[in-house]
Amino acid sequence: MFRSLVSAAAILIAAALPAEAAMNTAAEHAVLMDAATGQVLWEKDGHKAMPPASMSKLMTLDLLFQRLADGRVKLSDTFLVSENAWRTQGSKMFVLVGNRVAVENLIRGIIIQSGNDACVVVAEALGGSVQGFADMMNKRAKELGLKNSHFVNPDGLPDPPGQRMSAYDLAVLARHIITVYPQYYHYFNEREFTWNGIHQPNRNMVLEKFPGADGLKTGHTDEAGYGVVASAKRDDQRMILVVSGLRYPGANDWFAERYRGDEAARLLDTAFREFRSYKLFAPNDVVGEAKVWQGKRDTVKLTVAKPLAVTMQVDSRKDMKVKVKYDGPVRAPIAKGQQIGTVTVTAPEFPGMAIPLYAAEAVPSAGIFSRIFSGLKSLVSGK
Repeated sequence: MFRSLVSAAAILIAAALPAEAAMNTAAEHAVLMDAATGQVLWEKDGHKAMPPASMSKLMTLDLLFQRLADGRVKLSDTFLVSENAWRTQGSKMFVLVGNRVAVENLIRGIIIQSGNDACVVVAEALGGSVQGFADMMNKRAKELGLKNSHFVNPDGLPDPPGQRMSAYDLAVLARHIITVYPQYYHYFNEREFTWNGIHQPNRNMVLEKFPGADGLKTGHTDEAGYGVVASAKRDDQRMILVVSGLRYPGANDWFAERYRGDEAARLLDTAFREFRSYKLFAPNDVVGEAKVWQGKRDTVKLTVAKPLAVTMQVDSRKDMKVKVKYDGPVRAPIAKGQQIGTVTVTAPEFPGMAIPLYAAEAVPSAGIFSRIFSGLKSLVSGK
């Protein structure tokens, strides 16, 4: 029979609506994600495929970081600048045809200067051609579970058409980069870079407008509007914010970039004020107990394999419910670490979570006479 127990250690914590109004934005697409858990805390049309502009350069960087991490490429390696790369339009690092540029400088050229030419240099070096690299990008998107992404180039330029990503996919990709490649993440926080005698500041103005901001990438085309993938950390909490489709009424790019930075900073400020991460259980904490049938003990203690924390709005703490669920009684023998059930976290306006629970201890089968007695008792009682 199915049983549900409310853990004695459960804390009532929840999510509510007060932050919704404050998180409202003129951006056409937006996602706020908790970096530790990957929880989506708030979104606005976040799963719709859209033109990501230069924010799609995060995928180019991911493929490069992957090869740096596994040793196929070194920061000191140099890549040749082809005429095709040199002729690439839009924002540029200003590499010179025929030169060889160190990978570390190409990283800075892509992140800080948003160099389309630098992206093509990397694409041709790693993929043999822009098309070959685009194929690699699409394969990588599938590996990372980016369901609403399609790549045709390494830089996000609108020609050829067809480059698409959702705000959610961008947040997932940003979280992956932050988590898997911490040794390269510091490049996103560099504020300026000079190459070929041309000094350019980082276009990500969130870095200067929001304390704790340390990455990632901006983007803009006429079709995409202004967008940014931003991340910030305060104390032990990190948030990832994606906004795209911001439209600025004026024609001055400088004012539009400041508007983008101001809007992202405002949303991050609201996020850190209204949302908190609440720790529920650590590994080896006893979350609950499950009844055991025909075992040497009548119950088995249950625990989580990883720390369990949820991030939600402060005002809704009082409404959350944490429950242990399992299908039982559970028949012995039970091995330590065997999955027994789940702990569920629910609250109004909260999508809910279900985390596996495991046996914290082994429970051997009872002796033959105990099992016979238990079976007879169950037969008589009808349970």
